[in-house]
Amino acid sequence: MDAPKDHQKVVTIDVHTAKDLLDSSGYSYLDVRSVEEFNKSHVENALNVPYMFITEAGRVKNPDFVGQVEALCKKEDHLIVGCNSGGRSFRACVELLDSEFKHIVNVGGGYSAWVDAGFAGNRPAEELKTSCKFRP
Repeated sequence: MDAPKDHQKVVTIDVHTAKDLLDSSGYSYLDVRSVEEFNKSHVENALNVPYMFITEAGRVKNPDFVGQVEALCKKEDHLIVGCNSGGRSFRACVELLDSEFKHIVNVGGGYSAWVDAGFAGNRPAEELKTSCKFRP
């Protein structure tokens, strides 16, 4: 997988800031985990566009990722991008910013941190979280 073109453009926020933005600032949550991960549990009202697919050969980057996001969102939309732990979402943010999306932030720690902060309800963490082997 190619290295991000300009990782310095990515702003990473913690889950508490992400929750505040979702609750009060017109941001939407873009979950870039696989469909399988998303279906297990996700942030309420989140959009799902996988950055990578799980295949028999391992994880493969979604070649239509930006186009699929463009079909759901405007480049001026305010998006919080999250995955399981922050690796895929960081790379997704770089691609979206390189594609001229204007208001993109990455969730540090991803959905795992969201669950650990207690934002996913009262189900046990092992029912909500998935293991993740992808790191930036």
